[in-house]
Amino acid sequence: MRLHLLAAATALTLVLAGCASSGGLHPDGKLLDPSALQAQRSLGDATLSPAAWPDQAWWSGLGDPQLDALISEALAGNPGLAAADARARAAQAAAGIADAARKPQLGLGASVAGARPPSGLLGDDARFSVAKYGYLSFNWGLDLWGGQRAAWEAALGQARATEVEARAARIELSGNVARAYAQLGYAFAQHDLAQAELERASKARELTAQRVHAGLDSQLQLKQGDAEVATAEQQRAVAQRAIDAARSALSVLLGKGPDRGLDIARPQPLTPAALAVPVDLPVELIGHRADLVAARWRVEAAGHDIAAARTGFLPNVKLGAMAGLLAMGGNPLLRASSLFYQVGPSLSLPIFDGGRLRANLAGKDAQYDLAVAQYNQTLVGALNEVADDYAAQQSLSDQVAAQQRALDAANDAWRLAEQRYRAGVGSYLEALSVRQQLLLAEQRMAALKAQQVDLSVQLIQALGGGYRPDPAAGQTTASTPSTPAHS
Repeated sequence: MRLHLLAAATALTLVLAGCASSGGLHPDGKLLDPSALQAQRSLGDATLSPAAWPDQAWWSGLGDPQLDALISEALAGNPGLAAADARARAAQAAAGIADAARKPQLGLGASVAGARPPSGLLGDDARFSVAKYGYLSFNWGLDLWGGQRAAWEAALGQARATEVEARAARIELSGNVARAYAQLGYAFAQHDLAQAELERASKARELTAQRVHAGLDSQLQLKQGDAEVATAEQQRAVAQRAIDAARSALSVLLGKGPDRGLDIARPQPLTPAALAVPVDLPVELIGHRADLVAARWRVEAAGHDIAAARTGFLPNVKLGAMAGLLAMGGNPLLRASSLFYQVGPSLSLPIFDGGRLRANLAGKDAQYDLAVAQYNQTLVGALNEVADDYAAQQSLSDQVAAQQRALDAANDAWRLAEQRYRAGVGSYLEALSVRQQLLLAEQRMAALKAQQVDLSVQLIQALGGGYRPDPAAGQTTASTPSTPAHS
């Protein structure tokens, strides 16, 4: 007897020692602390304001009702948004499936089957018979360790991340429409300047031809005039192509055919948004950028995935029950003797699985580390994007001020050249040469103005594009993701 007990105890010890274990597996990712990211010197000259975050309808501040209507049209009809919404619904459905797995399952079934066994198997009694049965089944996993709940919370986190990403797609789309619209306005301005240069070059070439005919200039000056006219025609064609390209880009963003872009009128001059830098930017940026909120939800979901994977190493208990009726041959199904039933719990414990559970947990740890790394990368990129866009805006302000002085000087020179011509002191050809410098100055100013509008839109997007988290979606959880404990 003692030998039997000793053998049983030894066997139980070996079995338990051989059970699958999660020992030594843990994630390594660490979330960056936003307050530790230094930006004070980069934003040292910035104007700080607690109310500097963009409004949700920020584009209305650019001052063109047609742009407001185009953004509304794009938000209603862009196919990319439909795809983002479909992904969000698919993620919500996956969360629903994970939630359903936690709940009791009740099933009903029935069947009729006929068979005739081989005569050699049952002898002379072998004959065709019919089996009829119906049953009602019940199954419920008790989820003693919370694994199913963790799996549901992971799927729910992924669904919330996908919902936020759908909102991020809308923010990105509105910014792209505004930038394409500003580019269309710049293309029109370039076309005007190219047309003015063509008229100037043509007039200068005409005057040069007259001077050549009078013997005052040579064919060299005339050929130079021909080159200027051809160059101006080429620049006008480039500007027209830019108009067509901007309209085509807007058609794509609106989710319409190319003819839709032809109906877009020339934009009004847009007013660049003057934005200050929000107070406590690194910390507050987390809640005002949809991509950061989505990244935090990914981290949260990955943490729950780890928790669910760890429960796979523990015993699992299920409750099951079945009741039904079974009748053979011509016997009636609905009678007391046809009744059968079974009920009882079941216990399972992984012992030897070839390393499957450890590999699964190691994969979940890696997914958590990946989610953390992506969040950290997004946070660092977002903060640097704000600082770089703000610095670029400040630089452009200085450039515009300098170019305005150059433009004023070119205007003065053109006015003086006209006065000299009218006074008979200088030739009109000399005045047209001065006019060329004025047009070049106007081209540079138009480019800087367009860059200002474009950069203001980029800064608005860098500051979240008016994103406001929905408290009902669990933003508190998203902003403080759980970190799985190391084993």
